[in-house]
Amino acid sequence: MSRPPLPPFTEATAREKVRLAEDGWNSRDPVRVTQAYTPDSQWRNRAEFPRGHAEIEAFLTRKWNRELDYRLIKELWAFGGNRIAVRYAYEYHDDSGQWFRAYGNENWEFDEDGLMARRFASINEHPIDEGERKFRWPLGRRPDNHPGLSDLGL
Repeated sequence: MSRPPLPPFTEATAREKVRLAEDGWNSRDPVRVTQAYTPDSQWRNRAEFPRGHAEIEAFLTRKWNRELDYRLIKELWAFGGNRIAVRYAYEYHDDSGQWFRAYGNENWEFDEDGLMARRFASINEHPIDEGERKFRWPLGRRPDNHPGLSDLGL
């Protein structure tokens, strides 16, 4: 299965790939998101190391059952060949109603079909008050006119 845009990436195709990844994650659909990865994809996400579709799908299911009203913005940081680096931030609340903002960086490596073979994420987060939220669009895809991370000063 091919998942355009394909490497080697240009600035335009790298930006497109980042936005497609953001859109997928904002769907909060583990099955949909998992399809963007190779069947044997390797991840590092904090202290978890999921491998392959089944483990990635289970990880995402747990994540979005815990991180409620999740909204994410990704921004291209660098690219070259079949690799892309992004920075991102996301907001969510837990089941007690406490809001959080998480910040992170990801390094991605793609196969020739445009599927992500490796994803290495570094993430930190902190509690925020509901009034400090910056990501206030309806659940789902971030509207095209919503500011990105740099525009928001993040």
